[in-house]
Amino acid sequence: MSATALVVGSIVGTGVFTMPAVMAGAGTSSLLVLAVISAGALLLGVLFGQLTKRVPNSDGGVYAYARHEFGDFAGYLTAWCYWITAWAGNAAIVSSWVLYVESLFGIENPSAWTNLGIALVGLWIPAVVNLIGVKQTAWVQNVTVVLKFVPLILVGVVGWFFVEAANFGPFNASGGSLYDGISIAAGVALFSFIGVECAAIAAGRVKNPERNVGRASVLGTAASALLYLLVTAAVMGLVSHSALVDNGAPFVDAFQTMFGDAAWVGKVVAATAVISGLGALNGWTLVTAEMPWAAAKDDLFPPQFAKTNHDGAPWFGIVVSTVLASALMGFAYSGNTGLTVFTYLVSLSVVTVAIPYFFAACAQLAYLVSRRRKVAGWALARDLTIVVASALFSLWVAAAAGYAAVYQTMIALLIGIPIYAFLKARRERLGTIPQPRDAGAPLEPPAVELIDDPPANVPDTPAALTDDTSGATR
Repeated sequence: MSATALVVGSIVGTGVFTMPAVMAGAGTSSLLVLAVISAGALLLGVLFGQLTKRVPNSDGGVYAYARHEFGDFAGYLTAWCYWITAWAGNAAIVSSWVLYVESLFGIENPSAWTNLGIALVGLWIPAVVNLIGVKQTAWVQNVTVVLKFVPLILVGVVGWFFVEAANFGPFNASGGSLYDGISIAAGVALFSFIGVECAAIAAGRVKNPERNVGRASVLGTAASALLYLLVTAAVMGLVSHSALVDNGAPFVDAFQTMFGDAAWVGKVVAATAVISGLGALNGWTLVTAEMPWAAAKDDLFPPQFAKTNHDGAPWFGIVVSTVLASALMGFAYSGNTGLTVFTYLVSLSVVTVAIPYFFAACAQLAYLVSRRRKVAGWALARDLTIVVASALFSLWVAAAAGYAAVYQTMIALLIGIPIYAFLKARRERLGTIPQPRDAGAPLEPPAVELIDDPPANVPDTPAALTDDTSGATR
């Protein structure tokens, strides 16, 4: 249950409270895109469950899968990209969370410094909770999941009795081609499902991971997908299209349609979004540290990331990741505010997470087409379908994020390669991996085991080194 709550809590954050406004900008076609993304996320949940069953050491999830199948460098690149996704995603979550904090406390026309101050509070409260220990993190996760689901289910079920067909906008409201509208919806939809892999990443802390990781991934993703579809469509039908586009707190308007314009309605909705965001940030703060912690244990991340406190929390990774997310928030708010900051951070997170997803799919593909797996007819066809669909899904969401996001992700990925060079050199010096032999380098003599006394039955004359039949020296 805690693993499922971690998945749901990491998926359903403040993104669901902002998603209808972004989707409205794409049009009602975004609901179809959301359904396709939901199916892709479910396939990924099944894929992670299959990989966890066969990879001996699954700590780190997608990192462990890539390293097991393709070696250290692939494992490192996966860990590096996913680590960027985690702390950049925290920045995106908190940028949406800020909008509801402002609505809760009636802060109007806030300055960039006010936005940044609220964001830092949202980033560091979950960091403190995680530093206390994993058990406390799981407890907070379970509580916030329950609290956030009650009002969301209220909108997704009761809200449909207040829906008006006239509120739904055009099929394509992007102002461009249908593909432009699909791209707008795909980015925020996939971002809203990032977290399907959280149970796999924390597999080392999950009881019976071979059984529970797959179940938690699928159950958590299915529950989140159903909730997303019901709630997003309901909000689009409760609030007029013109009022919904670029609305930083669309759920406030949706609840006011249902219960009137009383002030308490907006406060309840804003408080729910704030609690939901803290729950998501709580789970993601754990994930930002788990990935580099698992890689650091294998000497594929700086060794400081393997440090834990007396409660077993990877404190160094938590602190560094939160510092980087805080710096990214400062950079984002230096030039933009509101939904612009949110969509920018979403695009960056989507591309960086698509790379680890693609590595995981290819790792399973290599296993299926190799001779390690006995061909099993329909079961093989089923698993190949899951793998191919997952790989294509990962490629599509990366392409849909746009050229700017892909460009920035490529720069971030390239920055990580020199860091790997230093890590590899360190491992060679320590003797944990063999050194590559360069052209023209002398061959190292083979290791010789020295013994104190030779066996008594071995003569030390040259005759012992001759062949019995030909007399040739051996």
